[in-house]
Amino acid sequence: MKKVINLILGVCVLLLAIICWRSIQDTIDFDAEVAYREAQVKARLLQIKDAEEAYKQQHPESAYCADWDVLIDFVKNGKLPVIVKEGVLSDEQMEKGLTEAKAAAIINSGDAKAIAEYKLEGFRRDTTWVSLKDSLYKGLNLNFDSLRYIPFSAGDTFEIVACPNTTKSGSIIQVMECNAPIASYLKGMGKLGDRMIKNTMVEAEEMGKYAGLKIGEAGNGWNNNAGNWE
Repeated sequence: MKKVINLILGVCVLLLAIICWRSIQDTIDFDAEVAYREAQVKARLLQIKDAEEAYKQQHPESAYCADWDVLIDFVKNGKLPVIVKEGVLSDEQMEKGLTEAKAAAIINSGDAKAIAEYKLEGFRRDTTWVSLKDSLYKGLNLNFDSLRYIPFSAGDTFEIVACPNTTKSGSIIQVMECNAPIASYLKGMGKLGDRMIKNTMVEAEEMGKYAGLKIGEAGNGWNNNAGNWE
């Protein structure tokens, strides 16, 4: 009888050990999956940031883009300017009043006498245009039509806000913000996921923060398009 009781106790201890291990392992697996999903969303946000900043540089109004169709078309078909530089202005040349712009203008004029006078024979400043997608996203093999979708969200799209903002000094600057709510990229992660989403949203509301991952800041406190995890 004693042997039977000991056997039962041994089985119970083993079962409790398995349950404890499983509970710990489930938590480890959950944390790893959350970290993986967050890393994918952060990477996508940084890709969007690169596209937005390239877009802004090429538009006279210096505004960001809040239209996904326009931004994706720009990424797929746009070009980036690349300045080819050869030669450096010496102290002697700069003492003569030469600047980068003036030197480039003399070279572009083709005036051989001026080029020789200012010793600009080896000076070159040319602008060439390269494919934006091949330059910004080289080797990534991205599906650019999916740039708008939040990873793991079953089709939810990033929200982009692009607008002018007034700084404390009174000047107006163009700002942008791109958001991915935690409720989107933690979809389908069971009770632990639902609990994390709820707790994060409550904590974010109490602290006045965003419940998820984002780049930029459309309200007060422009942050040069940094991520809120940085």
